[in-house]
Parts: sequence; C-alpha cells; structure tokens
Amino acid sequence: MEDLRIQEGATGCTFTVYVVPGSRQEGIVGLYGEALRVRLRAPAMEGKANQALRTFLAEQLQVPVNAVEILSGHTSRRKVVRVIGVTALEVRSLVER
Repeated sequence: MEDLRIQEGATGCTFTVYVVPGSRQEGIVGLYGEALRVRLRAPAMEGKANQALRTFLAEQLQVPVNAVEILSGHTSRRKVVRVIGVTALEVRSLVER
C-alpha cells in the first residue's frame, strides 16, 4: 500500500503534491503514488493553480499562506511543497479527512 512520503524538519515538513487543476470541486482526494492528490478549481495558467494550492494547503493546515512554499514543480502537476509550522502527523491527517 502506498503511503504519503513526508520529510519532517526542525521548522516544518516537505512533501509531494499531485495537483489536478481546473476541477469542478476543490479538495484532497487521497494519494497519487506517494503524493497527496489535490483538486483545485484554478486553471493551470499564469501561476493561478500554484497560488490556489498555497492558499488551499494553508487553510487546511491552519497556517499563513506565506508558510507554504512550492520548492519545485512550478510548471508541473507534481510539486514538492514545504510547510513551515506543521508536523508530519498534521500533514498525514489531511489524507484521513
């Protein structure tokens, strides 16, 4: 069984997100391999989906938007994200909601 891969550091966590832009509904829809699969309404153009992802994860993890950083994958569906101020347990709970 696949499991969400999370790297926990002193200040927060880094994990992979698979984004499905242009969806009818927003939400976490489980895992895509070892990545958190997230549907977003925003289109994948001009960084709109990236900003929507940052806002969505910030709301779900109850942190400020500036605590969510996309480290890589700015033009890809698969992104590596770092969130400051959360634990691996908090990130893993996103899948179980």
